[in-house]
Amino acid sequence: MNFTEIAEQRQSCRSYDSARAVEGEKLDAILAAARLAPSACNGQPYHITVCKGESAKQAAKATQGMGMNKFAADAPVLLVISEKPYVATAALGAKVKGNDYRSIDIGILAAYITAEATAQGLSTCILGWLDDKKLRELCHLDAPVRLVITLGYAKEGDPLRTKKRKALAELVDVIEN
Repeated sequence: MNFTEIAEQRQSCRSYDSARAVEGEKLDAILAAARLAPSACNGQPYHITVCKGESAKQAAKATQGMGMNKFAADAPVLLVISEKPYVATAALGAKVKGNDYRSIDIGILAAYITAEATAQGLSTCILGWLDDKKLRELCHLDAPVRLVITLGYAKEGDPLRTKKRKALAELVDVIEN
């Protein structure tokens, strides 16, 4: 699969096959791709905690406040992405430029994870609705949790939805001098 094919196939899954486990070699490939994600000053200011089994169920509960993300309970793997400190050069750049490089880096990491999962035939959903305190306790983390990514196989028959996106002209301006 080339990148455009991955982008066309990837969608937020909300219907997981809870009886189908994620193979270790596929999870390893996803984590290897995550390791290669670019980050400011190559600082990689994040940590990935892999939750499987009962830990996945508990992590899913921490994303389900107010009736949200009910489908997460069926995902066999949840990847909890927490923030880590900047490296010194990225911290200086963030302060001088007033830019939150960690959030950008975590977004890039999530893109790498979800793209490789799609290439491996797996489905994902990126969750920002979460209980930071519960996830920190469950995962023994001392830093804020920024995202949770559900990972697994979509239920058989889960259709590929038509992508609704803005027209390219609404997203892009080209300036030539």
